[in-house]
Amino acid sequence: MSDPTMSDPTTSAPPVPPSTVVLVSGGSRGLGLAIVTDLLDAGLRVAAFARTVTPELAKLAANHPDRSHVGPVDVTDLAAVQAFVRAAEQHLGPIDGLVNNAAVGQDSLHVHTATADLAGIVETNLTAPLQLTRLVVRRMLAQSRRGRIVNITSICGQRGFPGLVAYSATKGGMDAATRSLARELGGRVLVNAVAPGFFASEMSAVLGQTQLDQIVRRTPTGHLTEPDEVLPVVRMLLREQTNINGQVLVVDGAASI
Repeated sequence: MSDPTMSDPTTSAPPVPPSTVVLVSGGSRGLGLAIVTDLLDAGLRVAAFARTVTPELAKLAANHPDRSHVGPVDVTDLAAVQAFVRAAEQHLGPIDGLVNNAAVGQDSLHVHTATADLAGIVETNLTAPLQLTRLVVRRMLAQSRRGRIVNITSICGQRGFPGLVAYSATKGGMDAATRSLARELGGRVLVNAVAPGFFASEMSAVLGQTQLDQIVRRTPTGHLTEPDEVLPVVRMLLREQTNINGQVLVVDGAASI
């Protein structure tokens, strides 16, 4: 007779609960600001930092003083990031969701990109989010908590575009890290990435109007990606029970297929 006290290897682990306290890097403008706004509107507690706190982000924090914590932090300054995370958890409670959104763009052909610029792109877009992820995951596991991570990457990590070599390399690196970390954490933390297509923003200006027009023409939906089209996917990965883990979800109107 089997011992009922023995664990059954076929018993599934409990699902990872929805995130309630989410940290968003690069939350001062663009998609990052839209994510912060959307999560606050959904009733979550949100901590957000960026190199500069814009008036828009400051206004959000003022409108939600009990459910937000914002500050000017350079994502590459690990000591400042650590201090911000500690202060955020003191104000909002333990962080159980992370959105790695902070990034810098590129506006130069690879042969013309200075060594210092290459190092800065890699440090901001790849090294810093990996360090931030390690910091947050360590705090989750130390307190036996479970959580969710969403990495904002880019279609550039999967397709080639001139003038974006280093940027694309970092986004492809975060896609790969997403898959490996999902395996490494064994379901205790769900790790996914969202790869938007090109936004009609300053980061797209490097391509020039001719190439942007070509992208629009080959996009079945007929338009560039809008931040509002990305928000439901990020919210789903943080809040819904989907069994999605280790995936890169592309939001580009099928331009890349």
